[in-house]
Amino acid sequence: QDTLVIGVPTVTSRIRLRGYDHIKLMVRQFAHKTGLVYASPVVRSGQAHQFGASRSRRREQLLDAFTVVDVGLIKNKRVLLVDDVLTTGATLETLAEVLKKAGAKQVDAIVFAQKL
Repeated sequence: QDTLVIGVPTVTSRIRLRGYDHIKLMVRQFAHKTGLVYASPVVRSGQAHQFGASRSRRREQLLDAFTVVDVGLIKNKRVLLVDDVLTTGATLETLAEVLKKAGAKQVDAIVFAQKL
């Protein structure tokens, strides 16, 4: 009951291109199968594509990219972040910092693939 499953928000231009938010679909299904609570209390304002960017460039692009819109939902909760691909870890690290500053008690992450 105290664990929320949150997907890393997708850049809106990618959602428009695909016609759907692949992370949201994956995370909802994951939450359903595991019995955990799905939540979407974070929005992404940064639109920079990170494909091919270095770790330092990714961190720079992510400054102020994530906003917690429902702090009450994550306060004192464990959060399990879900992302599709781990490249440098910059996105997960940045979002974890934002969630902890907003009051999350613990933040863990899982990914479906890792770029080597």
